[in-house]
Amino acid sequence: MNPHDNPTQAVGALDVQTLNGLNAWGTVSYVLHLIVAVAALVPGAQAGPVLLLVALVIDLVKRGDAVGTWHASHFQWRIRTVLIAGLLYLVTAPLWLLLLLPGWLAWLGISVWFLYRIITGMVRLNKGLPMEIAA
Repeated sequence: MNPHDNPTQAVGALDVQTLNGLNAWGTVSYVLHLIVAVAALVPGAQAGPVLLLVALVIDLVKRGDAVGTWHASHFQWRIRTVLIAGLLYLVTAPLWLLLLLPGWLAWLGISVWFLYRIITGMVRLNKGLPMEIAA
């Protein structure tokens, strides 16, 4: 059957294709975030800023495609997570000047929080659920 014979079917197929693409991009982004989050907890295993920036760029570029879908909340979740974590790392950086322990504890706490948010998002994405984001 030719999709041009039934425009409704063509639109439905496009929607499924778009949602599948968003799911794939979301999964890639979550996996990159997960690698960064786990590496942040392992001394000397910094996968670092490059992977995080790649994931952030993916989220910023693809979030427009997600408008009006449940995927939009995941893009917002990941972008907010990176921005908040970045701000927290920046604000707590001076603790490293005091002594190693305060800086390490602060960054460990931020890294655990980051990991929690990424795992929570991945679980909800795999279940096909939006993120519950407070307004």
